[in-house]
Amino acid sequence: MSGHAWIRAATLEDAQFLPEIERSSGEAFRAVPDLAWIADDSVMSAEQHAPLIEAGGVWVAVKEARLVGFIAVEALPDAMHIWQMAVLRGEQGHGLGRALLNTVIETACSRRAAAVTLTTFRDVVWNAPFYAASGFRILEPDALCERLRGVLANEVAHGLPGERRCAMRLDL
Repeated sequence: MSGHAWIRAATLEDAQFLPEIERSSGEAFRAVPDLAWIADDSVMSAEQHAPLIEAGGVWVAVKEARLVGFIAVEALPDAMHIWQMAVLRGEQGHGLGRALLNTVIETACSRRAAAVTLTTFRDVVWNAPFYAASGFRILEPDALCERLRGVLANEVAHGLPGERRCAMRLDL
């Protein structure tokens, strides 16, 4: 992990900084020509983060007193679902995403969640392959629960290419 970064639970005061972190993180998509538009797409607002923070579902990476990354999850009856993970573009590749993900996995285990789920791009190296390295598996369409099928359908409705998206699950 990059020098002196640490992970802590997010506070409501942190919410104002999270959209900019997500915007910066999205800059990585400029390297994928047919997905470059995602760098200019909308991000979760501070207001959308607030209920997740209040529910104890957001952690931030802090480096030199500055927020440099976050992960936002929702505790659901069947799993903890990762809605967003983002690390400032200049801080990517130093283990912060892995540290954030490990914090969620450890928390899910301690809360006795059955699984951690997410949706992501199948073929973008910092998406499905990144999560697969931590033990997540891609769920084929016939293995999708109604909740994940709905999340994927909503993503397609908002312009993401369905054939490149997938749901992943880590059984705990």
